[in-house]
This record gives sequence, structure tokens and C-alpha cells, in this order.
Amino acid sequence: MLVLAAVPDLEYHKVRRAAGARFTVARAPNWDEVLAAIRSRPVELAVVDPLLSGEARSQEIERLRVLFPSLPLILYTTLTPRSAGVLLALGQRGIQHVVFAHYDDHPVRLREVLAQEEARSSSRQLLDQLAGALAPLPSQLRWVLEEALRSPGDVQTVTQVAARARVDRRTCERWFMRVGLPSPRHFLAAARVLYAHRLLQDPGFTIEDVAKRLGYAQAKTLQLHARAYLGLTAGEMRLSLSPEEALERVVQRFLTPPRVEALSS
Repeated sequence: MLVLAAVPDLEYHKVRRAAGARFTVARAPNWDEVLAAIRSRPVELAVVDPLLSGEARSQEIERLRVLFPSLPLILYTTLTPRSAGVLLALGQRGIQHVVFAHYDDHPVRLREVLAQEEARSSSRQLLDQLAGALAPLPSQLRWVLEEALRSPGDVQTVTQVAARARVDRRTCERWFMRVGLPSPRHFLAAARVLYAHRLLQDPGFTIEDVAKRLGYAQAKTLQLHARAYLGLTAGEMRLSLSPEEALERVVQRFLTPPRVEALSS
């Protein structure tokens, strides 16, 4: 999972230390780069400092909340008279987790906060919803698929899934058949559509942003998959379906033995 750290140098290194092997941490030194990273990279969680620009401000973080309401935010800052009012305003915006530099930012505490907010990420919610479908699969394949759902741009083909699970492609496909799932190709494509649908609920993402973030070479491929798996264009699914309705539609159509066979992922 990719964590974006919009914090000063010292705090960035503390976040990296706390993240360990569980999270990948990228740094954004200013608010323009924060927006660019969220739109183009698979950022699932952001750690932000209201003092990033050198003065205590809530506007940029409030803007993130409006544009990307599904993105969990953690405040990591220095408690000063300047920041106190800003923290109060952001708390009223629903941002609950605050870590104070030099006070409660021990790596164990930071790791706990990251884990708590990770549970609210889009990929974790999707994983939780698909857990029942994945449960019958062998553990090594299930772990690879879970990683593919966390980073859909990194694992896009059946060959990649099989290689990471250390089996050949035919064995991978047989595993899917045995538990009554569609082909791995259909599963990966349907899961990417569900992930895209979740991202498109946030007004800060365009269809092109989502296509790029999920590793589609062209936005029109996302459109084709949206029609195939949800019966809607990407724009229509943004307005017409809740995440629960989208999942139900995909489960009804595709998390049973497949009836369609010709889609490229």
C-alpha cells in the first residue's frame, strides 16, 4: 500500500521507519505535488502536516477532503498556538487521527495509526467485500490476488499472477475453476472495474486519472470493461451505482462460472 507523506524531512523519515515492509512511503514536499501524486499514483493513505507551507493552514487539507473524501488522512504536525485552531477546524471536517511530532510519534504509535486508517482505504474495503470469493483459493494464490487488488496497476495479467504464486498459468486457471470462479483474466478485470468505481465516487478524479492510476494504457479500455462488467459507461457508473450495488452486479454476473469469454485486460 502506498502512503503519501506531505510532511517535513524528519517526520517523513519517522513515517518511513514506522511503515516498515507493510507500507511504501512516497514524499510530497508541497501541496501541488500532493494533488498530482493522488491523481496519478495508487495513493491509499495520506499523512499531512497543516504547517507544510510554513504557516498553519487548513485550506489545502480541507480541499483534499472535498476532492477525495474516500482517502484516509492522518495529521502529523507540531502542536503550537498557530496550529491549534487549524486542528480544531480539521477535526470538525471529520479528520480524527492526529499525531504530534516529538510527543506521541514513536514508531509503534505511528504504525498503529497507519494500520487503523489502512482499514478505511478503498483497496481494503474492496478486499473485505471480496474475501468470501477468495477464501476457497490456496493461500499462496489468495495472497497474490490480494496484493493485485491493493496495487492493480502492478498485477494485470494471469501470467503475472501465476508467476507471483509460483505456479504455471494452467494450474492457476484450474484453481479458479475448482472453486467456481470465472477465469483469472475475468476476475482481475472485474476487480479493476470495482476499484475504478470506488475511485470515481470522489469528485477529484477524472476518468482519465483513474485509468492511469489502475494501469490502463487507454481510458477507452476502462470504458469497455465498465460496460462489460457493470453494463454502464464509466461516467454512468459514477452517478448510478453505490459501491455495494456495483459489487452486487459484478458478483451476480461474474463471480460465478463465466458466460462471456472475450475481453482483453
